[in-house]
Parts: sequence; C-alpha cells; structure tokens
Amino acid sequence: MKFSLTTVLASIAAAASAQTINIGLPTAGTSVTPGSSITVQANRPNSLSSSQEVAIVISMLECSGPCPDPADRLGTTLYSGSFNPQYPAHPRPQDQPQQNFTVTVPSYFTAATAQLSVVHLSLIGAGPVPLFEIKNTTVNVL
Repeated sequence: MKFSLTTVLASIAAAASAQTINIGLPTAGTSVTPGSSITVQANRPNSLSSSQEVAIVISMLECSGPCPDPADRLGTTLYSGSFNPQYPAHPRPQDQPQQNFTVTVPSYFTAATAQLSVVHLSLIGAGPVPLFEIKNTTVNVL
C-alpha cells in the first residue's frame, strides 16, 4: 500500500487537532474584577489517539488597545503545573474531559480589557509527538 505525503501529513494534523484544548470558562466578554478569584475551565475533547498531558500555564495580560498575539507576550502567570482533565462527576452528553482552576485576577490591573491565555503541552501518539498550543479569550476588567 502506498501513501502520499499529503495523506500522511493530513493524518498527523488530524491526530494533533484531536488533542487540542479549548477554554470553557470564562467565556469571551466576561466581566472580572481586579483582585477577585475566577474559574478557568480547560476542556480537552476525547480522542481516539493516545496522549499524555505534560503541563498547562494560565496567564493574563492587560491590553490598552488591541491585545498582542499571546505567542509574543503572555502577561502575568496565574497558574503553571499539571493538567489532568476528567469528566465531571455527573456528566451531561455534551461534557468533555475538563479541569477547573481557581486563579486570582491581578489586583493592579487597571485597563478595561485583559487577555486570558492558556498554554498547553502534551505528547501524542506512540512516537510520541509534542503538541504545543496557546488558546486565549478576552475579558472585561471592571
């Protein structure tokens, strides 16, 4: 059986995208208060390929004007450590493996907008292959 390079690359891309995370909370546009605690929910949808979670970093950056690309600047680190997503105790059909993190909005934030970023590192497949990604959402600072 002969596979084309395109088929192989598409398979690798599909396996990697299946391991991606998303931010369940806070949703875009949520209002937060400096010094308050918020819940950040990181979801990792199920996948047929194996994966090993390595770490997650949650950060927040004040934005005066458009927020920069989080790959260029993350801001204040609110959490860094292990990531072990699990189904909720009483899952609904739409639920995905997830982990909630309680973090504190920096008390010195004064800008009206902040960018919350989640950096995710995992190892996928039998190889394994590293997967590094950054997801972000924008919140309103009151």
